Amino acid sequence: MKMIFKILIAVILTVIILFVILNLAFSYFAKGIIVGQIERSLKVKASIDKVNITVPLTVNLIKLKAGELFQADKISISPSLLGFLAGKVVLSRISLVNPVIVLEQSAEGKINIPQHDSKGQPPRVYLAGLTIRNGKVIFIDKKVDAGGFKAILASINADISKVLFPVNSMKANFKVSASFLNLNSAKIGDINLSGWVDFGPKDMDAVLSLQDLDLTYFSPYYGNFISDRQLDSARLNIKSVFSSRNNDLEIVTDFKLSDLVYAQTDSQDAQITSFDITKSALDLFTDAKGELALEFKLKTKLDNPGFNSKELKKIILSSAAKNLAHQNPADLIRKVSDNIERFKDLGKGLERIFKDKN
Repeated sequence: MKMIFKILIAVILTVIILFVILNLAFSYFAKGIIVGQIERSLKVKASIDKVNITVPLTVNLIKLKAGELFQADKISISPSLLGFLAGKVVLSRISLVNPVIVLEQSAEGKINIPQHDSKGQPPRVYLAGLTIRNGKVIFIDKKVDAGGFKAILASINADISKVLFPVNSMKANFKVSASFLNLNSAKIGDINLSGWVDFGPKDMDAVLSLQDLDLTYFSPYYGNFISDRQLDSARLNIKSVFSSRNNDLEIVTDFKLSDLVYAQTDSQDAQITSFDITKSALDLFTDAKGELALEFKLKTKLDNPGFNSKELKKIILSSAAKNLAHQNPADLIRKVSDNIERFKDLGKGLERIFKDKN
């Protein structure tokens, strides 16, 4: 019995010593190789404080930095031995702790993501799981603002995992959350996405929600599309339910715009004297409380999602037109006292609503 115990102790010590030697050797040689590969791929100066291996088999990159484009406190990569035995590069999971990505779009519309050379065919890598903890994405847009409009998505947490069984399944569960920040690092909205998708039969069930987003912060993008008048306050809430069966994707969306406050003008009684229904619909369709609530349904394909802009506009305007039936007639008369011809784009149905109101 004592002999078996001694042999067991010797085996454990041998494994530990081999692991330590392997870790030291790997750290010494791998660090330079990884840094060189990053620099060649991204064409930026890169650095890593330390590279190590933890059991059962996870490669950890500590304090990685790639120019001004990317940095992370820790990146853990867990390869799949079964995948290697099958002749494929399979990563069971990649975990990122405190990653920061800085993207910049130039005035010409070019984003600072390096273009890979087309020499050779890189090996196909299969990723079975992704974890992100406290990530951040900073987008600097010099196309909409010469000074660089900055959009910040922070507190990014994500868990994406392929189901284990059956092994050949293409179904994955996902849960992602993040917050929008302004330049003072104050939260101006939240975004959440959760559900599952199966790329085999092309099925999906998911929910996307955008909560209490301060829309005025993003005014460089929408300009006067929402209203010809300047908005001092606007709160956006969206809930979209995604459902796909056999590649037929349906998206049911609840859209609510609230807390609308317009900038003060020289004349408090100034009336809107012109309307472009496709650019200034907000002024027409909001109710007396300054709220716009829409419900609409979109249909597309899961493997090739896309929407025709004209069809999308028609669906949204048709949904917005339903709000008119619930508005005060006096408010409608004030908004469209000139004549109904300005709103022909909404068709006969909208015209009947106005006539009924009068």
